[in-house]
Amino acid sequence: MTNEWDAGRLDSDLDGAAFDTLAVRAGQRRGPEGEHGEALFPTSSYVFRSAADAAARFAGDVPGNVYSRYTNPTVRTFEERIAALEGAEQAVATASGMSAIMGVVMSLCSAGDHVLVSRSVFGSTISLFEKYLKRFGIQVDYPPLADLGAWEAAFKPNTRLLFVESPSNPLAELVDIAALAEIAHGRGALLVVDNCFCTPALQRPLALGADVVVHSATKYIDGQGRSMGGVAAGRGELMKEVLGFLRTAGPTLSPFNAWIFLKGLETLRIRMQAHCQSAQRLAEWLEGQPGVERVYYAGLPSHPQHELAKRQQSGFGAVVSFEVAGGQAAAWRFIDATRMISITTNLGDTKTTIAHPASTSHGRLSPQERANAGIGDNLIRVAVGLEDVADIQADLALGIAAL
Repeated sequence: MTNEWDAGRLDSDLDGAAFDTLAVRAGQRRGPEGEHGEALFPTSSYVFRSAADAAARFAGDVPGNVYSRYTNPTVRTFEERIAALEGAEQAVATASGMSAIMGVVMSLCSAGDHVLVSRSVFGSTISLFEKYLKRFGIQVDYPPLADLGAWEAAFKPNTRLLFVESPSNPLAELVDIAALAEIAHGRGALLVVDNCFCTPALQRPLALGADVVVHSATKYIDGQGRSMGGVAAGRGELMKEVLGFLRTAGPTLSPFNAWIFLKGLETLRIRMQAHCQSAQRLAEWLEGQPGVERVYYAGLPSHPQHELAKRQQSGFGAVVSFEVAGGQAAAWRFIDATRMISITTNLGDTKTTIAHPASTSHGRLSPQERANAGIGDNLIRVAVGLEDVADIQADLALGIAAL
């Protein structure tokens, strides 16, 4: 069958397209069958036309697939779609969000470099830097996320990279990304932003001045709790280094997971809008409940960075965290009293989830590290799903009654 489709036609037709159009169509190329959906290529390797063709592709002298550890058509479609949504020159997909972070740091830093990581990051991110990357001679310090003066004071002559989550997990703390990027670039350093909580539907860190954005695609990009994956996006010169690490070390995203993520992206903005609406309503309700001492949600006027969130995000996200009176025992009673909400540490799902960060996602940190990050024993994190908000509220009310 003759291939009548121009492989580049769809990309060129999307110049200037809006977010929702890019989320549905960016990166797609039709094959000889003229398929309407994205094709899935579950293959480990590719056949070359000749020995010379094989040599040229391995050397990078001609474009084409080489080996699915670092070149796969389905994964490439996902990468190109993420790049389009984030406004990046290139994206590199990985096996998980943590492998995306590892790939960026291992690619862009060397032994003897100094890295600044905000205190308010996912527990496994701190473990990656503290237990593993430090072994290879990377120096790490942890400034408080929102304090720009502390970031400036923490710089050393060898500071190479700044890493932040904004909003942070689980307290929805923010940093002024544009201001921090200016500080980093003034000292010759790079700024990496974990955009997992917002996704490009709510925030585009590269447009605010960041150099690299990373995601756990496992979360809202998938959106239904099905697959593991990660992605990093930024300038081509930086992503070339990350791709080189992927080619060598092999934390590769599977084609099937990439295909799942492509399906997730098609509804990303619509889902995030619904998540945000329900989270806002629940956060406002929780603030008035007996036994709830504090609610962390940037959509609340009580949040210290509410105005910053309105400036640099188009929505406040779906994660609502709150502290209850009575310490860990009360927090566990609250969680155990719920009946519909899933007790699990994953987030970004259509199903609402509830977790106790101090004993799960941040449980590997020392008590002092948790204290530095603001993770108390009485903290509960709820990732608001897409169930009817009245039903979610009714389930949380069971937890309130158990306090």
